Amino acid sequence: MAGALDGVRVLELSRHLAGPYCAMMLGDLGAEVIKVEHPDAGDETRQWGPPFVGGESAYFLCCNRNKKSITLNLKDRRAAAIVQDLARNSDVLIENFRIGGADQLGLGYTELKDINPRLIYCSISGFGHTGPDRELAGYDSLIQGRGGFMSITGERGGAPMKVGVAIVDVAAALFACNAILAALYARERSGEGQHLDISLFDSQIALLANVGSSYLCSGEVPLRWGNAHASIVPYQAFQAADDFFTLAIGNDGQWQRFCEAADVSALGKDARFASNPQRVAQRNVLIPMLDDLFRRRTVAEWLQLCADADVPAGPVNTLDSVFADPQAAAREMTVEMPHPSAGSVKLAGTPFKLSMTPAEMRLAPPTLGQHTAEVLKEKLGLDDDAITELCRDEVV
Repeated sequence: MAGALDGVRVLELSRHLAGPYCAMMLGDLGAEVIKVEHPDAGDETRQWGPPFVGGESAYFLCCNRNKKSITLNLKDRRAAAIVQDLARNSDVLIENFRIGGADQLGLGYTELKDINPRLIYCSISGFGHTGPDRELAGYDSLIQGRGGFMSITGERGGAPMKVGVAIVDVAAALFACNAILAALYARERSGEGQHLDISLFDSQIALLANVGSSYLCSGEVPLRWGNAHASIVPYQAFQAADDFFTLAIGNDGQWQRFCEAADVSALGKDARFASNPQRVAQRNVLIPMLDDLFRRRTVAEWLQLCADADVPAGPVNTLDSVFADPQAAAREMTVEMPHPSAGSVKLAGTPFKLSMTPAEMRLAPPTLGQHTAEVLKEKLGLDDDAITELCRDEVV
């Protein structure tokens, strides 16, 4: 069955992670994605390694499947004209130029809206198209610092810490994808496209979620809590006899069941720990008691005990264990695809699970310019002589 976005064409003029990840998600859902790259080196993430597989970086592979790659030197007016022609028959355009960069090339929203009023034009930038810092470059780690993530991540009393993946880029990609889907739906009613202004900075602030809300409601600047939780106790990683595991007790019933199963019923009956607010208030008393308790058994023993008592707990896995997890296999969260230079590549699967229009891995991440001739012929009707001339003049 066709994908949910079958028939939707996406023109991607982005690089690095946020824009490409957004475009990949649309491709997973069935959209045709045409990725425009510079002829010399393409998307910079092609060189962000090691590791490399078949000459391609693992970084590039993670966010560029289900796309066709074409190369265009956008500083040449003929290349910009090709993009304009492609945009004429596209549904979505994703770009992450510095503010004003697309306009200088004749590829800004105003210009392309005149060519295609139905075009949904999604701009992803560091700080958005308004405000005093609109022209500043934005990178994930920079935004994690300025947007507050680092201030709430890391051990209490320790140094600020970034999240282990480029979480702001991925969040911006998710927000951009949601906005694009909403704009496609709105276009069904209005017949018109629109400009979507998505920033990493906004995305980071939105991701503060309950921690941001806690500050806005209380006026108290949040602390770093390490693996603990500011509002729930016990809800953190603990050291067992052999390794770490996580315990996530989210209500008082779970707390009582845990205490009974762990043969510490006195803790369950202790008035100081009867409710979550009391446990939070007494965390400095309770947590050392639990630390001592958990070191008496192995992770496997604690996980079995918690499972039997219906108490949420889990291991702290390294990635080899994550991808070997039977649940990950059952959910098809690793896929292997044929690749023109690597033979085959392993990729993380898609989290989209749609019963009627399932996501599909159709195309492996492309080599640089792999589909240039195909797209120019099939989408724009150029013949071999015209394409040869463009290659000779280094336009493509």
